[in-house]
Amino acid sequence: MAGLLNIGLSGVNAAQGHLITTSHNIANASTPGYHRQQVIQSTLTPYYSGVGFFGSGTKMAAVTRAYDQFLENQVLSADTRRAEYATYAAQIRQIDNMLADPLSGLSPAMDAFFAGMQEVAADPTNLAARQSLLSSAQALVGRFHTLDERLTEIREGVEYDIRAIVDQINTLAKGIAELNQRIVVAQAAGSNKPANDLLDQRWQLVTELNKLIQVTTKEQDDGSLTVLIGSGQSLVMSNQPTLLGTVPSKNDPQRYAIAIIPRNGSPIEIPERLITGGQLAGLLEFRRESLDSTQNRLGMIAVSVASAINNQQKLGVDLGGALGLDFFKLSTPHVVPNNAAVVSFDFDTDPFADDISGLSLFTDADYELRYDGTNYVITNLSTKASKTLTLPEDSFEGLRIDLGASTLVAGQSALIQPTRFMARDIALAINDPRLIAAGCPIIGDVPTTNVGTGKLSDITMHNVDGVLGPWNLELVYNGGNLTLAMTPPPGGGFGISPSNAFNPATDSSGKTFTVTVAGGFEFSFTLSGVPQDGDTFNLHPTEAGVADNRNANLLVALQTAKLLFNNGANMPTATMDGAYSQLVNKVGNKTHEMQTNERTQTTLYEQACEARDALSAVNLDEEAANIIRYQQAYMASGRVMSVAQRLFDEIISIAR
Repeated sequence: MAGLLNIGLSGVNAAQGHLITTSHNIANASTPGYHRQQVIQSTLTPYYSGVGFFGSGTKMAAVTRAYDQFLENQVLSADTRRAEYATYAAQIRQIDNMLADPLSGLSPAMDAFFAGMQEVAADPTNLAARQSLLSSAQALVGRFHTLDERLTEIREGVEYDIRAIVDQINTLAKGIAELNQRIVVAQAAGSNKPANDLLDQRWQLVTELNKLIQVTTKEQDDGSLTVLIGSGQSLVMSNQPTLLGTVPSKNDPQRYAIAIIPRNGSPIEIPERLITGGQLAGLLEFRRESLDSTQNRLGMIAVSVASAINNQQKLGVDLGGALGLDFFKLSTPHVVPNNAAVVSFDFDTDPFADDISGLSLFTDADYELRYDGTNYVITNLSTKASKTLTLPEDSFEGLRIDLGASTLVAGQSALIQPTRFMARDIALAINDPRLIAAGCPIIGDVPTTNVGTGKLSDITMHNVDGVLGPWNLELVYNGGNLTLAMTPPPGGGFGISPSNAFNPATDSSGKTFTVTVAGGFEFSFTLSGVPQDGDTFNLHPTEAGVADNRNANLLVALQTAKLLFNNGANMPTATMDGAYSQLVNKVGNKTHEMQTNERTQTTLYEQACEARDALSAVNLDEEAANIIRYQQAYMASGRVMSVAQRLFDEIISIAR
């Protein structure tokens, strides 16, 4: 009877264990990270009798959870990429909306500025038109400031989010380390049986951590979980978390870098390329790939507009007859540390002319200046193009680098950001409408006594040094050649190129000549028509206050002039407005790419979750059926015990 009673009791205990586990599953069906648990049941050791082995009941071997490491890793991999793309897409969408706005973008302000310049060209003596141009120029400057301020706000938000995410990572790492300790203790006290609920809690923290930064895990023999990030840096080992922190970057102290904070010693900066997956990687990639390049490109456009307008403005004369002054003000390129070199813009590649031919070599990249103890090498951080600089001063891609007072020591480097803050710092340099240099410094006269039809046109300044002095250049046509006489004669002389020959038979449609005064100004003009022997042409400084719009027309022409982005053959390929359009398209394409990646990765994540949940999620219908089944098993085992008790009572009564 005792054997039958024990068998029934073992069945009751087993059924009760199943009922408790099933009830636990039902109660935690909505608990994040919970894995369905089940009782592993086996038979007790049978006993031998003369006729064979008789069973002695059942026992519960363990309570396990439905868990598959491969499926869980698939979910982690898909989720960390989804979080990365979602974060990147959310950030870049702000820039895309700002740049592409037809009202608040840069293009409307640039169009209004050049429209104002056209009004001045149409009526160069009209002070109202000139004042309107200054107003539109100030509006253009304000638009640069507004766009840069918004980008700076986005940058500040990114830096704040980076610090907040690092704090969350540390909190989760501490939680995993604490659970490691509890799991090791619990499983050691429970004969190494799995502490299912603690394991689920720990894995939920790993899942949350993986949304912030991609992790890999390895379970140790004692039940603790080692968590690694990056290329194998330990974040959690046993019950010891490794704390992360944010420190000013060594290359750019204005931005935060991620660093390991050791228990003793200085923070160890982690290269950004080693941080992959999760929201943190999304923020770092957005800052590095899109935010930096957008702010740099906007600054590049500001430099291009200011340099092109300033250069042409200084080749003209204002309403008072004085040479033009700078129209816009620019700050100097940013250098960290600032005593590493003196950097300025250098777009004039022709030593004999004031021009901006080097503007097409200008890029929106950042640069590294490194000193090895002997040589200074500058490297474009985007293209990796580099140059060993000649001391004490040299040029590279539109930059003039003065190393005369450099404090760099061997092995030290500096960061040069030529355009990062230019949209922030651009300003209007003039506030008097009369200072707009709409006229050309030189005017040509054709005496009415000339017999032929020759005429002068297209006077274009290349250099204005000394052009406003009292002088007159007389050109006399005779026998197919031009004879030049300048009064008073310049000390260093002057010349004409390509030659002084003019053949009306072949050159009547126009031939361009360039006049160079030694050590002074240089200009070109076009002679056309059919001059006759003895015809004269005079060139001299423009008088103040005349209705001259020739330089204003050249300023207007800058809107459609291709000045930027060298094609490799020293030919620019883009206008200033085209450079902005390329920026808008680039950001728009990147936004679309990130949104597409996010949708794709979300689908993969959902599929991975479905595969995992098919194994480990709680099915309430199934659990409800199990409740009934285990209830019946419990009642049946109780019936066995009841029968054993009754038989035992019968035997006792017989013995009496």
